[in-house]
Amino acid sequence: MTPPDEPTLSPRLTALFAAACGFIVANIYYAQPLIAPIAAELGLPPRSAGLIVTLNQLGYGAGLLLIVPLADLIENRALTLAAITLATLGLLGAGLSHGPAPFLACSLLIGFGSVAVQVLSPLAAHLAPAERRGRVVGDIAMGIMLGIMAARPAASLLAAESSWRAVFFAAAGLMALTAAILAVGLPRRQPQSRVRYGALMASLIGLAARTPILQRRAFYQACLFAAFSLFWTTVPLFLADAFGLGQRGIALFALAGVSGAVAAPLSGRLADSGHSRTVTGSALIVAAAAFLIANLAAAGTSLALALLVAAAVLLDFGAQAHLVVGFRAIFALGGESRGRLNGLYIASFFLFGALGSALGAWAYADGGWRMASAIGLAFPIVALAAFAFERRS
Repeated sequence: MTPPDEPTLSPRLTALFAAACGFIVANIYYAQPLIAPIAAELGLPPRSAGLIVTLNQLGYGAGLLLIVPLADLIENRALTLAAITLATLGLLGAGLSHGPAPFLACSLLIGFGSVAVQVLSPLAAHLAPAERRGRVVGDIAMGIMLGIMAARPAASLLAAESSWRAVFFAAAGLMALTAAILAVGLPRRQPQSRVRYGALMASLIGLAARTPILQRRAFYQACLFAAFSLFWTTVPLFLADAFGLGQRGIALFALAGVSGAVAAPLSGRLADSGHSRTVTGSALIVAAAAFLIANLAAAGTSLALALLVAAAVLLDFGAQAHLVVGFRAIFALGGESRGRLNGLYIASFFLFGALGSALGAWAYADGGWRMASAIGLAFPIVALAAFAFERRS
């Protein structure tokens, strides 16, 4: 039960959490469809272009390990606003950068500050009653997914009308507005823990070692997110090379993936009903199928483009469905360590996401779409093998 001196999660407050999480997480994805123009202007070679996305994700992973555990120690609203401020500074710096080194440093900072999302998510789970936790997490995860999916077409359209720099300046303005709204509307939550930061960080190792649910959920989501990141890092390059699409066409393609966001509330409700294992297996199968159907037709044809759209929807659906199931599982483990568990869960799969982005750009430069998608397919296949072994055990 939520203590009487703390606010409960009303529908209006749930909507605020979902919208804020969507706006913040979008920061990590604006650069994905803009890899080619950013790399060309900053002088990054094609094989290194994936660093534009990889550094974002590495920064996010570092923030998950260094900032998010503080949600078990520091007042949550203040921590959220401080992290958003860091992301805002990184966005402004990226828009002003004229060389690869400062841009990549700002990419790290953008990812580092955008972990504010993962302070908000466990706060929402803390405020939600246990019987509605899966539904609330699913609703907020849908906001996150909409932010992820809308970021790519929004960035492509704005870059087509102006420049890639305008995307980062606009995002910085949006973060300033989001911080102002959260400063007024976000409830305060002061954790009861009095442990020091060093001890808090040291406890991460023990939590990871003695929490098998976290280990399993993190591994499955790591494989899904590596495949997801590889796909969305390389598919804009493939669309431009094989189909001749510009930024507007890539934006329309990215919009198709938004439909995968419906997996969040659906999987949250299924998890509340006791169907977490069914959702897990289905998510892994759907993700593997996405890469298979993306290679059924000759590149450059209308059929191939239609199959790519279907693959994008399926992959996003699978990644999002398991994300919510994983959130619900780890948030049920205990309120006193919820921030640290969340940080470990997200950090593990974001590091794999960074690996997927880097591998995707390298593979596409060396072997084209076929090589990149073959590596993408391998990730959910490995997860399926682990899932099958878990069921037999």
